[in-house]
Parts: sequence; C-alpha cells; structure tokens
Amino acid sequence: MSRSRRFHKLVLAILLLTVFLFVRTDYLVVRPGSAEDLSGLIAVEERPAENKGTFYLVTVSQQVATPALFLYALADPYTDLQPRRQVIPADMDQQEYNKLMRHHMEESQNLAKVIALRRAGFEVLIKSDGVKVVEVEEDSPAKGKLFPGDIILAVEGQRLYLEEEVISAVQKRKIGEPVTLTVRRGNETKEITIVTASHSEQPEKAGIRVIIQTLNWQPVLPLNIDMDVGKISGPSAGLMFVLEIINQISEEDLTAGHKIAGTGTINLREEVGAIGGVRQKVRAAEKAGAEYFLVPRENYADAKKAARHITLVPVENLDEALAFLNTLAQASSRD
Repeated sequence: MSRSRRFHKLVLAILLLTVFLFVRTDYLVVRPGSAEDLSGLIAVEERPAENKGTFYLVTVSQQVATPALFLYALADPYTDLQPRRQVIPADMDQQEYNKLMRHHMEESQNLAKVIALRRAGFEVLIKSDGVKVVEVEEDSPAKGKLFPGDIILAVEGQRLYLEEEVISAVQKRKIGEPVTLTVRRGNETKEITIVTASHSEQPEKAGIRVIIQTLNWQPVLPLNIDMDVGKISGPSAGLMFVLEIINQISEEDLTAGHKIAGTGTINLREEVGAIGGVRQKVRAAEKAGAEYFLVPRENYADAKKAARHITLVPVENLDEALAFLNTLAQASSRD
C-alpha cells in the first residue's frame, strides 16, 4: 500500500472518529445525575438541632447527543433519548432555554419557602404584577390571540399570581376544551378564549403552548431562608425543598433518621406535579444509598421500571408526603 493511500485512510479514520465523538444530533441524552444532601443547600434562620436523617434532591444529566452518545443511550436502560424539539421550543436557543430553567428553579425555591412557612404557622404574603407571556410557540392554539408582553391576570375568572398557578389552571381542562384567560395588553384588559392542545412536554395534559413567567412576584418572608443550589435548574425539586425547610424549622426530625430522596413540582395548593426523567432520578437516588423515594403519583408507573432496592412512595400532595414521614417517625418511636 502506498504511503499516500495510508495517509488518506488515516485522514478518513480521523474524520469518522471526529464525527462519531463530536458531531451534534437533534437528540438530547438524559442520564442519571446526582443526589444532593439538602441540608447542605438550605439554611433556615434560627434552625434547631441537627437532624439525623437526610432529604436528597436528585438530578438528571442532560446533553446534546453525539453519535457515540446516541448509541450509548440505546444500550443503557437508564438513559433516554429525547428529540430536542420536544424539550426546547424550536424558536428558542440553548441559552434562552437555560435561562428559563434557572427562572423555574428560582420560582420553585420561592414557592417552597412560602408553602413551608405557611405550614409552620407563619403568615406569608405574595405580591406580583401577573404572569407575562414570553413566547408563543409556532404550533400554539394561542397563536394570533396571545402575544409576547401580554399579562395573564386570571384563568376562568380566578385571579392568579404565579406561572405555576396558570399552568395548573389550564391543565384542569381536558385537551380540546376551551379555557378563558383575563389578559392585560397595554392599557386594555380583555377576556380571551383558547381551545387547549396537548402540552409540549407532557402530551397527556392540556396546554396552550406558550412560554410564561411570573412578573415581579415577591414573597414577604418572616424568616431568612438561604438556598444555594449551584447550577441545578428546573422546577422539579419543589416538594423536597418544602420538606427540608419544614424539617429545619421543626423541632422534630421528619426523616426519623432515614435517607429519603424524592422529586416533584409543588404549587400553592400543595399539589405535587409530574416531572421528567423519573427513572434516571430513581437510579441516582439508589446510587446514593437512599432508602425511600417520594415520587409524583403520575410518575409512579415509570419509576417502578427503574427501582431495584429503593422503596417508592407515590404522593399527590404535601399531606400524603407528610403522612408517610409520620409513619416512619411512629415506627422509629416503637423501636
């Protein structure tokens, strides 16, 4: 074989390897992430004695799939492939999506503070200027009816203050049913009726396929609660934030000395909502040695596919989560 031919084969091999390892596809790879001890991420003013157990926040790792990662995901039962367009709106770039996820995390933290403090008997007021429409997706049934900059004030006549309240109110409708929004546009307030479609990320639920965010909402807190989650983003740690804050405020150890992981969004009605990547989160919790995993009831069937040693506890609201924790405390007191 001539030296020239060997050189050309080497160049071809390098090119193919480069494509295999570095070229980006239109898919995202979702893998198990980490389990973080929440006592190290949250600090409540005037916190009582240390607790013996642990509440864990669990994460997933999400990155653009290269051909190599694509094949890895097909072979690994704990890794999923998701079309990018199902996760990130077509007209939103990665930087904008990351900013939105950070906003959701901030929203989740503020909600958790309000819910936990109210549970502890404190009065916590909420103020906001409404919920702003940031973007209307191309396939949205609200196209031509809602516009960026519109302020949603109410759904079906009920005054709402937070984006998660708007989402929850819309999802109470069935797919294909109309929902009426009270919207302020400039100096004018109007009623706009939109026929719901399937939600972009949760196709079994109703949605109107718009990107929204709470405008200037502020909880008035009676206690200082510091939260530092680093680069973790998204809304799915809401339930676990609430439990950790209550645990730090309470004189009793809600964990009863156990290692408890979990996931789930939470709203002001204390309802626990479904999340993505539940199988990966269960796997991350097991690797961290957690004994129990609190999971939104809607995610329970999928979570069972990943659970090997951990005990899954399906919950629909905060009351159910606290009731389960109470059974652990009662069992511990009998030991």
